[in-house]
Amino acid sequence: MKKKEVLKSIIVEFHSWNLPSVIERNIKLPVDSNKIVSVIGSRRAGKTYLLFRTISELISDGIDKRRCVYINFEDERMDLTKEDLNLLLQAYSELYPDIDLKDIYLFFDEIQNVNGWERFVRRVYETITKNIFITGSNSKLLGDEIATSLRGRTLTYEVSPLTFEEFLRFKDFKFDFNVDIYDTNKKAKLIKLFNEFLVYGGFPEIPLMRKELKLLALQEYFNVMIYRDIVERYSIKEPFVLKYFIKRVAENITSSFSTNKIYNELKSQGIKVSKNTLYNYLYYMETSFLIGLVKKHHHSVLKSELSEKKVYFVDNGLLNAIRSFGETSRGALLENLIWHELKTKYNSIKFFKGKRECDFVVDERMAIQVCYEFSSEATRKREIEGLIECCKYFNLKEGFIVTFDDEEEIVEEGVRIKVIPAYRFVNLVG
Repeated sequence: MKKKEVLKSIIVEFHSWNLPSVIERNIKLPVDSNKIVSVIGSRRAGKTYLLFRTISELISDGIDKRRCVYINFEDERMDLTKEDLNLLLQAYSELYPDIDLKDIYLFFDEIQNVNGWERFVRRVYETITKNIFITGSNSKLLGDEIATSLRGRTLTYEVSPLTFEEFLRFKDFKFDFNVDIYDTNKKAKLIKLFNEFLVYGGFPEIPLMRKELKLLALQEYFNVMIYRDIVERYSIKEPFVLKYFIKRVAENITSSFSTNKIYNELKSQGIKVSKNTLYNYLYYMETSFLIGLVKKHHHSVLKSELSEKKVYFVDNGLLNAIRSFGETSRGALLENLIWHELKTKYNSIKFFKGKRECDFVVDERMAIQVCYEFSSEATRKREIEGLIECCKYFNLKEGFIVTFDDEEEIVEEGVRIKVIPAYRFVNLVG
């Protein structure tokens, strides 16, 4: 079948669909911005459903569904080059000659799969319609193309796996933190759900699955991310080395990360791989939204860029799919979860390291330590001393120690320390 005929089939198929019901997320796309709206984020985080929700809102506002064109560039029937992209408009015009192209809404899902897509989108934006929405699972490809060809013409939104607030919405559990925290039964249900979120994370499909299917689905997500977003995209010739590297990264979450150490491990096992290759792997993981890096605080931007970094995974469920977490390592899961919650709400997140260490400094105005339990004297001493040093450095009068379920308030050396359960803290910063 000719490419134009395939495109006609895809367009007509979409118009015959009943759009799926969508649970509301905290992010909402504008429909009248006169900008190209780009949506980036990891696979399975909800980018497509955000487009579907936007289309549903347009239809609810009286827009004819035929004016909405949704194309998934990962559809196996699609085999387009940049020269073929104009066939989309031709196919649409032949199907609906009565509709002016300036009145249509274009939704291009995973468009980075077509090399050179940005020139087509720019031309359509400048000469045909301003109603363009695009998604991509790679920040480097989408970001660079936007920066070079579409600068000033876009609004970019990042979609992450669910926050705990959104997770509760997906679970259809309403909780008023001002009132229900005193209801023993509701609080117990909240803690149970938080523990589920801690272990299985917030990819939108996962909370709705049966428990025995969750890890299987998460392992499949992991494999797709590796092979589609890294191995295929960057033509990796030794995927087993990449997989080993990713698992070693997962074992080092929340800690200062050393690529050089993993290089020496591989070298000692007779596996030939260059340091530059491993640094590239780390970069590919970050641009594919598999991990995030947190820099050490320095007043010098250059020193901050070059200094040691901590690594976190985009989702706790993904972590549990590739490494085992016993009771003694629950603290790493909790810290990874708090990083995820913070990154969806704040732009500047760093860690502090002087004589002691503090896990997170947010916008240089909020200091946060994370520990699973706060009962042992050694833990209390370590967390309090690190937080106080950080607060004094930034001239902060208070700081937080986030735990799984411990709660108290301490005043020491003029610093008010709020020890707070994570399920309350994420509501506080939300």
